[in-house]
Amino acid sequence: MHLSSDNAWLMQARRVLSPNCDERPAGCDVSLIVVHGISLPPGEYGGPWIDDLFTNRLDPHAHPYFSEIEGMRVSAHVLIRRDGELVQYVPFDRRAWHAGQSCHEGREACNDFAIGIELEGQDDSPYEDIQYRRLAEIVRLLRRHFPGIADNGVVGHCDIAPGRKTDPGEAFDWWRLRALLA
Repeated sequence: MHLSSDNAWLMQARRVLSPNCDERPAGCDVSLIVVHGISLPPGEYGGPWIDDLFTNRLDPHAHPYFSEIEGMRVSAHVLIRRDGELVQYVPFDRRAWHAGQSCHEGREACNDFAIGIELEGQDDSPYEDIQYRRLAEIVRLLRRHFPGIADNGVVGHCDIAPGRKTDPGEAFDWWRLRALLA
């Protein structure tokens, strides 16, 4: 796995540019990776809906759930689909809008210093082997290019927004990820 010469893009990822991003605050270095889980509609995989959500094109009439999230302006840096496909929406040097109100080790506004990686899945359903392998590859690569990401700098959305978010959920195997990173 490789990054572009400016360290902003995964060369192996399909690019789908999201408008839901902005500049990181001056002097704010990347020091955190936040793992998320997403499926749209909930429990369904493989459709165009995540791309549509992150590019503000989600049709609120295409599924009853979509009317509940109409108007949301969110994104992530990378999505790892169930089959291992990588999609990148926001370059790593920009701030994606993935964490919302959040706090890690006393630092608020995690979007400022985090990279958001979405796994196509849901809290109570096992993730795929290829998703763990891809996630570990990306984490290793990002740690090489962003040395501020420490061993404890890979967390779940649930860890930085407890009580508000539950993803990647109880089905995510943190021990397995740690073993792949060792």
